[in-house]
Amino acid sequence: MDGQRVDIPPTRNDGQPPRRAEPYTRIAVIGMGSWGTALAAVAASAGCETWLWGRRDSLARTMAETRQNPDHLPGIDLPAGIHPTSDLAAALDGAEAVLLVTPSHTLREMTRAMKRHLPEGIPIALCCKGIERGTGFLLSHVVEEELPGHPVGALSGPTFARETALGHPTAATVAFPFRHHDRIAPESAPAARLALTMQTQAFRPYVSDDLIGVEVGGAVKNVIAIACGMMTGAGFAENTRAALITRGMDEMKALAEALGGKRETVTGLAGAGDLTLTCSSTTSRNMSLGTQLGQGIPRESCFDGKPTVVEGEVNAVSVVDLARRVGVEMPICEAVHAILHEGAPLTETFQALWMRPIEGEPRALDITLHPHQGDPA
Repeated sequence: MDGQRVDIPPTRNDGQPPRRAEPYTRIAVIGMGSWGTALAAVAASAGCETWLWGRRDSLARTMAETRQNPDHLPGIDLPAGIHPTSDLAAALDGAEAVLLVTPSHTLREMTRAMKRHLPEGIPIALCCKGIERGTGFLLSHVVEEELPGHPVGALSGPTFARETALGHPTAATVAFPFRHHDRIAPESAPAARLALTMQTQAFRPYVSDDLIGVEVGGAVKNVIAIACGMMTGAGFAENTRAALITRGMDEMKALAEALGGKRETVTGLAGAGDLTLTCSSTTSRNMSLGTQLGQGIPRESCFDGKPTVVEGEVNAVSVVDLARRVGVEMPICEAVHAILHEGAPLTETFQALWMRPIEGEPRALDITLHPHQGDPA
């Protein structure tokens, strides 16, 4: 058949045509902030019946009437198919999958509230980032402890909420652990089904089985972004930021590997991608906080004095605590922690960071060189 293209359907290893992955038809998005609203817009645009829960009934009613979220994404019209509600039972009723988009420090409380409304076996994807303070738990461990019997994963990547809601081309990673059955029939795995559910012409999900690597990347990148902001605010430029991003990614790799994740995951969307985005724009609250602090603005006066939750500020404590527990050196995160929570002076702390002993960059090159400190007095 000269001149004609013949498409041969791909086959499975057993020679049979692949089974089609089925998207979820109804999901619940728990959290009516900017990112939760943006994810609800993506799911609804993909044709999924989407229930969006928030604590404030007044905001839910406003969204239902105007098809906008004036508090978090003003000026953006939301697609039909989103059902805003402040009734948690109604949001979870009939949901085939749940996206959890509440702040990390409220996650345990939120999962306890969900428990009586959610049948066993419903997949839960974390769309918040962090490590629980005190326990050192990754957020998936918190959900597993409070909601046993549910597959737990994460959706993460370089994603500013406003751009996502506006339909700018965006990519993210959907990660769930793969059980034996998921590897035999990957089209039925929660990661595959959720990725298919969220795919639109603008939103492109990728599938991963390395939940630990994805979670570590999401938690650590917020702390590194504060460091980049601090140095930018202090007057330094692209060389400094590139160094912090690159070495910060190495800290992410080391912690992920120590916890059982894969170093290569950190070079993907949920690691390098998210890190680069967050460290490159004051649209990120983490970068913005660091920039203001680097300019000498007192913490209580940042963001024009408005109370603003900055995940990296909270994560600096939990990330450093966990790294110390498992014996991983994270000098950039340690510097941010010292400045934010121990009153360390910003300039001197970063000077000390830059004067640490010289190390070999490949892990196989075991070398440490101590800088010359001048003649002894």
